[in-house]
Amino acid sequence: MSDITTVIEVAGALSAAGGLGYAKVRAPRVFWSLAGLPVARVRFAATYHSTMDVCGLTVQPSRLRAFMVRNVARRQDVQPVPPKVRKVRGSSTGMRATLRLPAGLEPADVAAASERLRHAWGVHSVHVVETKPGFVELRMTGYDVLRHVKMPRRLPRKLASGPLVVPVALREDGSAFVRDYTKIPHGLTLGANQSGKSMYQRNLIAGLAKLPVGLVGIDCKRGVEQRGYAPRLSALAVTPDEASSLLEALVGEMEDRFDVLSDHSVSDLWDLPAKVRPVPLVVLVDEVAELFLTAAKKDEERRDRMVMHMIRLAQMARAVGIYLEVCGQRFGSELGKGATMLRAQLTGRVVHRVNDKQTADMGLGDIAPEAVFAVTTIPPDRPGVAVAGDASGGWSRIRTPELTAADAVAICHEHAHLTPAVPALAPFRPAVPVTTAPASPSPLVKPRPVTE
Repeated sequence: MSDITTVIEVAGALSAAGGLGYAKVRAPRVFWSLAGLPVARVRFAATYHSTMDVCGLTVQPSRLRAFMVRNVARRQDVQPVPPKVRKVRGSSTGMRATLRLPAGLEPADVAAASERLRHAWGVHSVHVVETKPGFVELRMTGYDVLRHVKMPRRLPRKLASGPLVVPVALREDGSAFVRDYTKIPHGLTLGANQSGKSMYQRNLIAGLAKLPVGLVGIDCKRGVEQRGYAPRLSALAVTPDEASSLLEALVGEMEDRFDVLSDHSVSDLWDLPAKVRPVPLVVLVDEVAELFLTAAKKDEERRDRMVMHMIRLAQMARAVGIYLEVCGQRFGSELGKGATMLRAQLTGRVVHRVNDKQTADMGLGDIAPEAVFAVTTIPPDRPGVAVAGDASGGWSRIRTPELTAADAVAICHEHAHLTPAVPALAPFRPAVPVTTAPASPSPLVKPRPVTE
């Protein structure tokens, strides 16, 4: 009987070990919650003081502290003081610790030692975020969260507060990357072919389709990318001529909205009463180079007119609720007059894998020079990975979850009832094909009535 019990115990232990090994590869969230997080919490608590000391993140104690140690605690050796741990909490992706910095340390000191902290505590990555003066948060991830992207179920209150907040991707620290048009009104997305740029657009459009906002599409590739979103689009231009007319109509709509703001003595769309507030508009430009490039000299006038309209929208349209989302493979001065001026107005930058370093410089070199190297190291076998930056100089790696074109089209069809009717854009409203249910096929065998 004892032999059978021993065999069962050994088999159970082997099964548990095998299950953890399988979960580590196939279900990293489960493995981290069951095994990784408890081990990391113990290692963090046991080695915190010594790790901070060897990483140079301690300071000499104050005179009062040294006096209390020598005269009250009766100890002659006064230890250096590390940052005080205020809070430690775990999650399904990692662990977060809030630290109170002592006098003499700054967040940059902790950020410089993040790689050493990562190795000391055996986690995948450590990111340092300043929460408020004197406090930093160590955001530790237990595994590569960008390998299989799974968006958080709920957004933090700070991120979710706003009328135009769209979660688009996942950051490498496990938090959600959101597109908040009230804070960053205009954005530029760059990336080579097969880099995941279209996936980013799908997630963005799918998120915007669920909000009370008007979507305006400009896809000069005959609408191959945006035609499927027609039920949710208030306007669509598929040729350069149509794009020129649509941009002119948007400028006219912008001027009319400024008249409304002036009549109510306010300077922002969101300060208007809800009854008279126009619906926000997001202009989605699929390939911006198609608006700049010309094949003949006669087209240059049209090109200059479109560029002027886009620059005017980028400079002033934020106040009236018109936002630009520009995408392209490359966006530099070689496109022509006005390209760099327009790019300077596009605050939010998302750069996927590119073909050359110059394109990375165009996207991030003027706002976050340190992020240019991160763009050039994106591997080609991980589409959807990108580097997001903004005018504050901050940047982070992100990756969009997989979303097929059929799923994005289905979401647009499902929320077609939210499409606003904008009178100025009525001539550009795309035609939506009416789908009828297929007729039920006739039976192969003709039924015979039963008679007695």
